[in-house]
Amino acid sequence: MKDILNAILAADAAPEDFAALPLPESYRAITVHKDETGMFEGLSTREKDPRRALHLDEVPVPELGPGEALVAVMASAVNYNSVWTSIFEPVSTFSFLERYGRLSPLAARHDLPYHIIGSDLAGVVLRTGPGVNAWRPGDQVVAHCLSVELESPDGHNDTMLDPEQRIWGFETNFGGLAEIALVKSNQLMPKPRHLSWEEAACPGLVNSTAYRQLVSRNGAGMKQGDNVLIWGASGGLGSYATQYALAGGANPVCVVSSPEKAEICRRMGAEAVIDRNAEGYRFWKDEHTQDPREWKRFGSRIRELTGGEDIDIVFEHPGRETFGASVYVTRKGGTIVTCASTSGYLHQYDNRYLWMNLKRIIGTHFANYREAYESNRLIAKGKIHPTLSKCYPLQETGQAAYDVHRNLHQGKVGVLCLAPEEGLGVTDPELRERHAEAINRFRNV
Repeated sequence: MKDILNAILAADAAPEDFAALPLPESYRAITVHKDETGMFEGLSTREKDPRRALHLDEVPVPELGPGEALVAVMASAVNYNSVWTSIFEPVSTFSFLERYGRLSPLAARHDLPYHIIGSDLAGVVLRTGPGVNAWRPGDQVVAHCLSVELESPDGHNDTMLDPEQRIWGFETNFGGLAEIALVKSNQLMPKPRHLSWEEAACPGLVNSTAYRQLVSRNGAGMKQGDNVLIWGASGGLGSYATQYALAGGANPVCVVSSPEKAEICRRMGAEAVIDRNAEGYRFWKDEHTQDPREWKRFGSRIRELTGGEDIDIVFEHPGRETFGASVYVTRKGGTIVTCASTSGYLHQYDNRYLWMNLKRIIGTHFANYREAYESNRLIAKGKIHPTLSKCYPLQETGQAAYDVHRNLHQGKVGVLCLAPEEGLGVTDPELRERHAEAINRFRNV
């Protein structure tokens, strides 16, 4: 691994130099263990501690198959799916690996007693398998997390509809929170040249998800002038939704949980910000009963901020805690678009406000290949910016996941894998200088 890192850090290493580097027999990776899936039984979600379940292990380098690439990972990031994996909710990810392993002899590599997690990376291609023509050793890349087989016609209009669609590093093995990752070559995209390794690693999953959810015709199809309610607007996902709303001429109404997070939204350019804790919104009277009076109070507050207008699009991802309010505050004919359920999967809402007002609920999940490419292109052009707030070394990934689980973070939390320090990997300093303030907006908050 030392020779690989030295080649990456050298300014003059050529593709043939990387191709000539011997691969190590093993590498360090963050894993969960199959024999520990019951370790949190009897505990509430909040009581489950990712630091107990995440391990730094030495694992063998996987076999490289057709259409695949091995990537030296300089940096990665923590997503909510990393948290879900680490606390074995809503199910153990080993059920995904077992199911995938039954698909083919090549897929059987993924069914192991350990799961290498992580759905983001920035790094350098080390090897490519048969049939790979677009990439070669030495290429600097980021990876999106869509893994598909594309052997069914269902996936050829929208790859997210492929029956064998999976999220790499969550529903597959050999993920990005490691020194080496195995990906399908069509997951690879050019690394934005003006960003450091850790900055380039953090947008992948959340940026593409927000793009499909808000901008794409597969999501809400946001247009200029739309009022967009964004839950968790300074978080890993919401921070990109806020940027897309602003860049697309919409009016984001940002919901956050602290004055510090409200200030971040204002720094991004948002004017309508609601601190839900400061204003005391409690959408549930108890575990089983919602409070429609709070929905109405929330709707009134939104109209104060929008000049009397209701919400056109709700950017939903908290789920159970907020979904009733989201359906209520959406305007007649408006859209609630949901991509997750971080506060619970069983949503409850008053259907009268949906059907009688012709509202729509749209489910979206990650992004197809084209959407992932377009969203990465916007990062590379400096139109959308990474929201990295803090970075941990690989051996402290458990703490990084704990921070995300407890909502102690802003924006995205990064992880240095092979990169020995932050700030490396920038090859377009002029573009970086033009956007330095935006790139560092989430730092030291």
